[in-house]
Amino acid sequence: MENGNNPQHKEGPIAKTIEEQTAKLPSDVYLWAALGSIGLSLTLKIMGRRHDALFVGQWAAPFLLFGVYNKIVKTEGSD
Repeated sequence: MENGNNPQHKEGPIAKTIEEQTAKLPSDVYLWAALGSIGLSLTLKIMGRRHDALFVGQWAAPFLLFGVYNKIVKTEGSD
């Protein structure tokens, strides 16, 4: 194993393509998307659309996870 990478475990072409494209986005995009979903959820809650607010509010965590994954791929690389 070189640099902590296992040569037996390589990324497939689809994952590699996705990582190449998402690496072009600044990490701030994911943070703003999470904050935007929280704001939209709050707005929907105020408007009385409780179920929609819960649905949109649950987007914040995946956006933050995508941001963390994006940052790891940018700093460590995928393969």
